[in-house]
Amino acid sequence: MRAENIQEVRSLALFRSMSDEAFQNLVQAAYLQTFPAQLDLIREGDPADFLYVVLEGCVELYAQANMRTATMALIRPVSTFILAAVLKDAVYLMSARTCDKSKLLLIPAENVRQAFETDADFARAIIRELANCYRGIVKDHKDLKLRSAVERLANRLLRYHADQGGNGSLELPYDKRRLASVLGMTPENLSRAFNTLKPYGVEVDGSTIHLSDLKSLTVLAKPNPLIDDRTT
Repeated sequence: MRAENIQEVRSLALFRSMSDEAFQNLVQAAYLQTFPAQLDLIREGDPADFLYVVLEGCVELYAQANMRTATMALIRPVSTFILAAVLKDAVYLMSARTCDKSKLLLIPAENVRQAFETDADFARAIIRELANCYRGIVKDHKDLKLRSAVERLANRLLRYHADQGGNGSLELPYDKRRLASVLGMTPENLSRAFNTLKPYGVEVDGSTIHLSDLKSLTVLAKPNPLIDDRTT
């Protein structure tokens, strides 16, 4: 593994507190691999053999039941998935596939569990990571339960706008089909939601969204830090 890749992995809060020796023991059997777009990486119900670290590209986590499929999350660099299954030595509850050409580090699950048992700093970092994941799931659940489809879309656009510099326009980070699934909508409902937002200054030009009336959009969205602020 190249030095720059090691530094990327080490930059994650999950690994930052580990000693160099403990980190080397953790990744000694890991391997780096580049995968093409739209490749299935794991299937829900399969045993968790590896902890994955996304270094380049994007990975979609999704689930299926009763002939329905839903996007659960989109993982971008530098992030891990799926830690809970690895730690519990359990099956994956979600499937994963690459959205784009992606570079991933695969760390054997047994190494992660061994490091958890022997490295107190790493164990504390894992607990913090899982706590953050749990709080993120609660926020997502509140977003789905307490907001209409239009409100969910409005808040998501405001988040992307802020993330991209707040200059009055934004690029959707993925296609509208995936955006609809992330927001708990069908593509048709997403299209109707965009039309509903037109009077609030939302103009759609392919994957580019122009926001000409942020004040009105914010009044409609009613952003809530206990849902939308990723630092809470």
